[in-house]
Parts: sequence; C-alpha cells; structure tokens
Amino acid sequence: MAGFLPISKQDMDAAGISQLDFVYVIGDAYVDHPSFGHAIISRILVQNGYTVGIISQPDYTDRDSVTILGQPRLGFLVSAGNMDSMVNHYTVSKKRRSHDAYTPGGIMGKRPDYATVVYCNLIRQTYKKIPLIIGGIEASLRRMGHYDYWSNKVKRSVLLDSGADLISYGMGERSIVEIADALNSGIAVSDITFIDGTVYKTRKEEDIYDAIRLPDFEEIKSDKRAYAKSFFIQYQNTDPFAAKRLYETYDKKMFIVQNPPAKPLSRQEMDDVYDLPYMRTYHPSYQKAGGVPAIEEVKYSLVSNRGCFGGCNFCALTFHQGRIIQTRSHESILKEAKRMTEEETFKGYIHDVGGPTANFRSPACEKQLTKGACVNRQCLFPTPCKNLKADHSDYISLLRKLRKLAGVKKVFIRSGIRFDYLLCDRDRTFLKELCEYHVSGQLKVAPEHISDSVLEMLGKPPVKVYREFVKEYNQMNKRLKKKQYLVPYLMSSHPGSTLKEAVELAEYIRDLGYMPQQVQDFYPTPSTISTCMYYTGLDPRTMKPVYVATNPHEKAMQRALIQYRDPANYHLVREALTKAGREDLIGFGEHCLIPPRPIKSAAPAGKKKKSTTKIPKRKGRT
Repeated sequence: MAGFLPISKQDMDAAGISQLDFVYVIGDAYVDHPSFGHAIISRILVQNGYTVGIISQPDYTDRDSVTILGQPRLGFLVSAGNMDSMVNHYTVSKKRRSHDAYTPGGIMGKRPDYATVVYCNLIRQTYKKIPLIIGGIEASLRRMGHYDYWSNKVKRSVLLDSGADLISYGMGERSIVEIADALNSGIAVSDITFIDGTVYKTRKEEDIYDAIRLPDFEEIKSDKRAYAKSFFIQYQNTDPFAAKRLYETYDKKMFIVQNPPAKPLSRQEMDDVYDLPYMRTYHPSYQKAGGVPAIEEVKYSLVSNRGCFGGCNFCALTFHQGRIIQTRSHESILKEAKRMTEEETFKGYIHDVGGPTANFRSPACEKQLTKGACVNRQCLFPTPCKNLKADHSDYISLLRKLRKLAGVKKVFIRSGIRFDYLLCDRDRTFLKELCEYHVSGQLKVAPEHISDSVLEMLGKPPVKVYREFVKEYNQMNKRLKKKQYLVPYLMSSHPGSTLKEAVELAEYIRDLGYMPQQVQDFYPTPSTISTCMYYTGLDPRTMKPVYVATNPHEKAMQRALIQYRDPANYHLVREALTKAGREDLIGFGEHCLIPPRPIKSAAPAGKKKKSTTKIPKRKGRT
C-alpha cells in the first residue's frame, strides 16, 4: 500500500477498505519510519496481504476513541510506543517530564501511565471477545511478573492486567505474521499457543509441555530471594536456540506461558524489513503542531545492526533484541543512504551508522549462528571470551562506501562504541578511521564508572580497559594532529556503589579536569539484572548481597559528587564527603574537591546574587 496507512474512515473509503484486518492502537504519534516499531509491524503485515489501520494516541478517557476505524476482522494490536510509558513520563526521581519527543509538538500527557493496560481495557469496554495482541518495549519487558519502580511493587504479567490474549515480545517481525496467519486460518486466539516469541495464558497446566516452572507469582511478590531466582531463570532463557519454555502460576488456576524467543532474522530478512515502502516521516496531520520531535534524531541515521552481546546489566536489550547480532547488507544500507541524499532537507551529514552498539557487525563467534549465545558465559565480561571474533573490517568497508557517496560530507557514529571490543581487534584501522573521519571534536563513550567493584555490578570491563582506550585514543589523535576529546557517560547510584565509590568517581573527574554536563542516575526499568539487584539487594547471578542506594537523599549526594564543581551542589557534596570520612577533600589543596565553605561576593543592586565558589583549576583533559 503506497502512502500512509488509514487513520480514519475516510482513508479507508479512499483505499476501498470496508473492514480492516487489524487496527493498531499506539501510544506514539504515527511516524512511518523503520525506527518506530509500529511502522515496521504494520508494514510487514501489509506486505503479507493484510490491511492495517492506525489509531495514534487515542483519548484514553473516551471509550469511543478506539472505535473510529470500526471493528477489525482479525484483531486489535496495541503498543505503548517506542518507550515504556512510565520512562517516557517520569524522571528517575519520579518527577513528571515536560516534553514528549514522540508526540506532535513535544506535548506531554497525550498517553496514559501504563499505556498498554489502559488502551487494552478501553478496547475491551466495547469489543469483549475480539483478539487482542500486545507488543512493543513496554509489553515485552513486562511479560512476566516484574518489579515496577514507579509503584514500588511487584506487578503481574501485563497479559493479565491488560486483558489481552497474546504478547508478541522482542522485535516481533516473525511472530506477528504467524499470529496473523493463524487468526486468518480460523484458529481461535486461545489456541495460538505454539508460536515462538509469544506469551499466552491458560488455565490448563497439563497442556504446558517441555517447560520450566518459575516460582509462583505470590512467592516472588512476598520473597525477594524467590524473585531473584525467578528473574535469573528468565535471563538464562533469552536465547532463541537454547531457551526453554517458561511458565508462571497465578492463584494456582492461571498460568502465563512464555514460548522461546523467535529466531533472529537473516541478512536478507533484515534487508527486506528496511526496504518496505515507508513514508519515512510523520503523518502530515501533525504539521500544524510542529511535527514529531523524535524524527529529527533518526531521519538521517542508518540502522546497520540489531542485538547486542555486550551484556550490560542495566540494559534490557538481552530481554528484547537478544544477544545475537543481526545485520543489514551494505547494498541495503547504501540504498537507503542514497535515498537520504536526494531529500531537499539533507545537508550532507549522516548522523549515525549503527544500532545498540555501533561497532558490532557480526555475531560474537561462529557458534552463535547455529547454537546461540552461551547461557552461562558473557562474550566480553568479565574478560573477552577466547572464542570472540573481534573484527571491524566489514564495518570499515561500509563506512568507506558511505563516505564516497555523492552529496555526503560527513558520516558520524553516534551509537555507542564498545571500546573493550575495539581493543580486542589487533588491527587499529578502525580506531584510526574513527578518529580521522567519524568524530567531530568529541567522542562519547560509556565507561559508566571507574570503581572495579561497581563495574562488576554493571557488567562492564575493569577500569584498566577504559584507561587503555583513553591512552590509545589520545595517541591516535595526536598522530593525526587532531584535537579531539572523549566525553564519558557516567552513572551514579548503581547497585554496588556506596559513597566511597562515588567519591572515587569524583576524584577521577577531578583529575580529568572537567565537569560532566550530563549524569545518569541509575534508573530501575523492568527486566534488567540491575533492577533485580535494586529491588532484591541480591545479585541474581550469585545470590550474594549487593549494597543498594535507595534513599533519595543518598542518591542525590552520589549524583552531586559527579558534578561537584556546580556551586548548587556544595552542601550535598560536603555532606557526602563528611559521611564518607573524606574530609581531606575539603579545603584549598590541589587534591581538594571543594573549599571549606561556599564563598560569596556581594551582587550589584538589582541583580541576582551569584555564587562564586572558587574551585582550583585543573590541568589535563581526555
């Protein structure tokens, strides 16, 4: 189907559609671009012969808002959007955000909290029996019993609270077509229990076969140790080749069953997904509102891969995209890039070529292609696996081809670079070309912390690895006669970080000679190892206790230490240093973080008094 998909009865009439096969209710604005999950899923269904209409951000206070396209022939699809609705709405301190990049004009409040549940309940008020399939990041990561940071409770599977029939978890391209074909063949939605990448519910335990029974929901709700045990079983069953079927019991009469993940897409299948006839922009009805801000980040960026074998504990990619790298061909990416260069608004700059991790362009080892990722071993943590294949040659070749395209001035890499993986490659050609062609003044990297004990909890390499990368990066830029710097992303209050480790991080920043403008306070989102640690106080990998900063004031102190140069943080920093027994860092000495007291000068009449806390100047910068 050329053009945008129907969003109204008038659109349906114009397309000659009397009844849609599926109505897709989404929490984001309708953006027909492959960086938006709803665009991929709807386009794949259309490619397979089904008709799909879009209801974007319906009025969740009005039951009629989900009926504007009529009753679909096969079912409703529901997604909260590209982000979990709670992350979209709230900061880590649970304060309401003021801007929503996925809504026309950036307006906040166009979707409800826990959007998947609210939309499904709204649909069920009118359509009692129609098949209801949920997907997207929110449903995917809440597919089993899970800790919900915002309510500070263990919540049931979203399948129960929403009243939906199925969850299509993960990326969903395979499972959504299989679900559609099953419904189209006349199979009742309650009998669709056999599709990989789905979660279903049943009252018949005897029908669940070849499965691992997880601790009952009531047990994980009341016993944090049971929760950690259950979570780790799930974590060990995220690989599409090795995973077992899992199920969770509710009140001894309802069972939530998770089938193994769907198999990864082949290169040709990836190419096919990105070659679908997307309009590559937001629906024109949003023009008056100023468009959809999120498109600006992706409009001139290229997705080259998905999946990540990095295994960071605070990241949910293992549960959503998986650890096996899937890539597009050079031809597919170059075709999309050429299309970009022909757009009137293209200024010659490709903003990114990457994915979750930019420099992963192949599976970690040959074994993963047929047997999957190891269940009890990480590819890069705590040290690189001996079977790891570290090779940037394919990525280098792709970047060179993109740089040669007519109309392209610069190709940036803004996705994360795994510096530990880069160092595993003995050939430094990628580092050279990265510095020479793909960095503009600053390269952002994510060491996250500098304390080895915290890095272990983060699932990141020891700090010596980062220091080695800093050294080689600086040497390479010196060789190329370029003045380019590293901007490290740092995280405060991650499980395992006490005030002692937070002070160590502040000292490291002092020695760098700059204050980070952005600091990420650890955000407990569903389905990560780190969130499990945060809630249970246990490392689910070992079941050993982990220190967790849950008190908001302590979290504020840890965050303030990273930005200790900000005069507004003076009192928090002083309190933190005193509690940590590090008063030696209070004073005017070369090693001190803050002076003994905030020093203020009188402000001229009529002007706001400005803090003039003196901070000793530091030399050096990375």
